[in-house]
Amino acid sequence: MQATGTNFASEPPPNPDDDRIEWYVAHTRPRCEKKLVDYCQREGFETKLPLYRSVKKYRGKTAVFLKPLFPGYVFLRLLRRQRQPVFQSDYVANLLDVPDQQEFEAQLHDILFALDEEVDVRLAPTIGPGVRVRIRNGPLQGMEAWVENRSGMAEVLLRLDFIGQAAAVKVNAEDLELA
Repeated sequence: MQATGTNFASEPPPNPDDDRIEWYVAHTRPRCEKKLVDYCQREGFETKLPLYRSVKKYRGKTAVFLKPLFPGYVFLRLLRRQRQPVFQSDYVANLLDVPDQQEFEAQLHDILFALDEEVDVRLAPTIGPGVRVRIRNGPLQGMEAWVENRSGMAEVLLRLDFIGQAAAVKVNAEDLELA
């Protein structure tokens, strides 16, 4: 007896999304960004890891490091079926879907362009009113304070609480880090 139809019960139907390349955000294990990029390149997967130059002086010597602009994150363009090998690598803690592919790609392009043009790009922590910060540089180095007000990118007005009183000082926003 000859079969008149094909039985597809053992095979799942093809998924059209499997052939579409999309952006994903890999949340890496600590300090594994560059290792994940190396792994993905060996596997033939497209990656983007925005890096910035960090210059440090050690006892008269200057060292230049390339550091991830977004620590803990690597951006990947993958087919849906390529997600599993990436996720199973030793370097990924989580793999996040990107809901708006066009907006993400445009924003990533702008950041990469600024880095290529050697514009001084840094991760901007959300330092705003009510946030506790530590002063990294200058005569107040090491002090912690609350952000009282912020005007633009250059200055932050801080409230320093000592002996139950408050004093307002202006500090360059580049000299602050989240406490």
